[in-house]
Amino acid sequence: MEHFVWDANPVALSFGPLHVYWYGVLFATAIISGLKFMEWVYKTEKKDTAQIEPLFLYIVVGIVVGARLGHCFFYEPDYYLAHPLEIIAVWKGGLASHGGGLGAILAILWYKKKHGLDVMWLLDRLMIPTAFFGFLVRMGNFMNSEILGKPTESSFGIIFARIDMIPRHPAQLYEAVSYLLITFILLAIYLKSKEKLQSGLLFGIFLTLVFTARFLVEFVKERQADYSLGIDLTTGQLLSIPFLLLGIYFIVRGVKK
Repeated sequence: MEHFVWDANPVALSFGPLHVYWYGVLFATAIISGLKFMEWVYKTEKKDTAQIEPLFLYIVVGIVVGARLGHCFFYEPDYYLAHPLEIIAVWKGGLASHGGGLGAILAILWYKKKHGLDVMWLLDRLMIPTAFFGFLVRMGNFMNSEILGKPTESSFGIIFARIDMIPRHPAQLYEAVSYLLITFILLAIYLKSKEKLQSGLLFGIFLTLVFTARFLVEFVKERQADYSLGIDLTTGQLLSIPFLLLGIYFIVRGVKK
């Protein structure tokens, strides 16, 4: 069977020795689009827009630090405990979405402690650009030919020529499409129900849909952790379960109200 061959250059632009990677472009686009969306939300709901930029700075730092530490200690603990200085080498790659999500939530809580904030109001609305963020980051992974799926002979298989000539599940695209659909679902609910939206409901729907998608896609992903758990579930699936349960809790809580 013929399969689509993917051999894209991960570098978007080069200026002599300086390279701008597609991953970085898409990551920056995700941050800027999230900032612009939240500016629109704050203006629409007549909130103080002066809070947005400092808050986003906290969130971006929380995402990057959390995602890096998550990758280091969730997926390659032995290596990074033996080479602790490598933890700060973010430019070498290695970010974990579970750690990034946890880092963002902790950053919001820290901001609340210093400045005061309705955390659930913010989380509900922030989940819309966060889902879109996930879409763009997974497209960045696709451009880098990373986070590969398992070999397959199905028509969905793609050959990542920069890695090998084996047709594989495009796990990055499965996740990317899922997150884009979740973005539209959350946006539709928000636009239709923002005046009577129960606190925590969008947050719960986001967690439930995103981590259900992540859990399912893990079945066709190559193992990412550098250790074996000795069970059928992957590290990514085990890390998804607490987020999924938390999402279900907030949905039930919101529906009851």
